[in-house]
Amino acid sequence: MVTDPQAIALYAWPTPNGYKISIALEEMGLPYTVHPVDIGAGDQFKPDFLAISPNNRMPAVVDPDGPNGQPLSLFESGAILIYLAEKTGQFRPTDAAVWYGHVQWLMWQMGGVGPMFGQAGHFRNYAPERIQYGIDRYTNEARRLIRVANTQLAKTEFLAGDYGIADMATFPWLRLHERYEIDLADFPHVKRWIDTVAARPAVQRGLELLKDKSRPAGQALDEKTRENLFGTRQR
Repeated sequence: MVTDPQAIALYAWPTPNGYKISIALEEMGLPYTVHPVDIGAGDQFKPDFLAISPNNRMPAVVDPDGPNGQPLSLFESGAILIYLAEKTGQFRPTDAAVWYGHVQWLMWQMGGVGPMFGQAGHFRNYAPERIQYGIDRYTNEARRLIRVANTQLAKTEFLAGDYGIADMATFPWLRLHERYEIDLADFPHVKRWIDTVAARPAVQRGLELLKDKSRPAGQALDEKTRENLFGTRQR
């Protein structure tokens, strides 16, 4: 249990977006405390959480030792990853061109991998009726994005050359390729990359985030959970 008063508070749940930040905190050796946000139970709508994350999405962090020594709260996983890299100077190349290479692949994950894989998972596992168009549309886009990664990783060890925040953001999604019936035999460079990232001790520790709370893939949702995740409360 972290008791450091300067520990970063991580508000998260064991999902790919939550793992991004637990992995980064472990990689950077930053002390942190975990505050569960049970999205199935509706914790994301609680006023105390909305004060930190007005978009009612996790993860979010509160750093008591933010810029100029003042507390800072942040939501959006991409913004958090950039902040942590700049706070610590780790995984933050000093060469601007190299740094923006990492940022562009992070934005690729934020704008493409997360939304497309998320929609593919929704239509496959949680939609109240099977809509083949939705399954095909988003699974094909997930496959296209893996192909993009495979092409890049044929040239570089990691997405932006050296290991960095883009890898931390993308790995929690691409490691779930089997849930989308995507065979990595077609994408050998992605397979090599997944195996390499998964072997990192900090990544393994990051994936322990609220491990006992993880929902098995495809598990049926009760009515309350479905409402909290996808229903009118979102609007």
